[in-house]
Amino acid sequence: MADKVYRASTTAPVNIAVVKYWGKRDATLNLPTNSSLSVTLAQSDLRTLTTASCSASYPTFEGDWLLLNGEPSDVSGARVQACFRELRARRAALEAADSSLAKLSTMPLHIVSENNFPTAAGLASSAAGFAALVRAIADLYELPASPSELSLIARQGSGSACRSLFGGYVAWRMGDKPDGSDSMADQVADAAHWPDMCALILVVSAAKKGVSSTSGMQQTVATSSLFQERIARVVPQNMAVMEKAIRDRDFAPFAEVTMRDSNSFHATCADTYPPIFYMNDVSRAAIRAVEQINAAAGRTVAAYTFDAGPNAVIYYLEKDTERVVGTFYHVLGGEIDGWKKDAIKGLKPTTSLDGAVANLLKGGVSRVIMTGVGPGPQKTNEHLVAEDGTPVRR
Repeated sequence: MADKVYRASTTAPVNIAVVKYWGKRDATLNLPTNSSLSVTLAQSDLRTLTTASCSASYPTFEGDWLLLNGEPSDVSGARVQACFRELRARRAALEAADSSLAKLSTMPLHIVSENNFPTAAGLASSAAGFAALVRAIADLYELPASPSELSLIARQGSGSACRSLFGGYVAWRMGDKPDGSDSMADQVADAAHWPDMCALILVVSAAKKGVSSTSGMQQTVATSSLFQERIARVVPQNMAVMEKAIRDRDFAPFAEVTMRDSNSFHATCADTYPPIFYMNDVSRAAIRAVEQINAAAGRTVAAYTFDAGPNAVIYYLEKDTERVVGTFYHVLGGEIDGWKKDAIKGLKPTTSLDGAVANLLKGGVSRVIMTGVGPGPQKTNEHLVAEDGTPVRR
């Protein structure tokens, strides 16, 4: 049937790194200067839903196209094209080996994608987006590729996207081959290994960041002397401690490395010339709040981390919800969006925060996201492209 529309849909998660990726040794292939490690977050709270479709009936003059959150998105860039090219080549190889297969690799791709969180606001939207794009097209093409193999492709779209092809706790091994064939993600532990890891995200700004990650990290590589120390010594040590902490389900070293690595990353940004500042006064107030919560508890119950943006991600274990979430809830108030009623019911403010810290947080946090560790991409029958090939209006 020449007019048949083939389609496949997947959801993909956000991941938040606890050992950060920052710096490329090959910008074209998106090869990193260091390994990194992240926690995959639950898709009920943060996810990209993507439908990939193709059909011989799609007009060839239109070519491939992508709708993101209802708006046309450019697919002519090198990153998206690299993903399309790799996936099409794999499908074409299957078709060459089996003449009975439909020639999907020759058909235009129509892709519709939506996030349930702000795009390009320091919430790893590109990671979830490219992971969903690659996984959906791989499913459309019925490719027999493992998540690690697909991570090689997703990495070329967005470096951290390779980690969103797995759930749980995920490492991106930097590799050392010039062609990048060993720079891929693998799962350190699945979500069920340490299921009580929670995260409270303080959304400080949903605006697009001033300096993109891509240009920021290249400035750092070129100009920061601290950066060389970070990739040579700091990150390898942090990776070793973090992997052991996850295997042992030991929150104290997990938390210390998470906070130290975030500090190290932002120090190299500040050491970049001219300096890059992703955090602001509200971000720094969140750090002070975590320090005060930990001091009051007499042990480490919360760990902050910041990606290339001002939003605070605070990791904690479920048993410490009252100490962590209770404190922030009573400072921020119940009127801001994102609190889960069941989770905050009856929580007491166990820590009294410094007045200046509390005021900065109250004035600067626009919403919260309560989430935790979760699974990798999930196949779904919730399609954003109808059977006739038209985008579904939602």
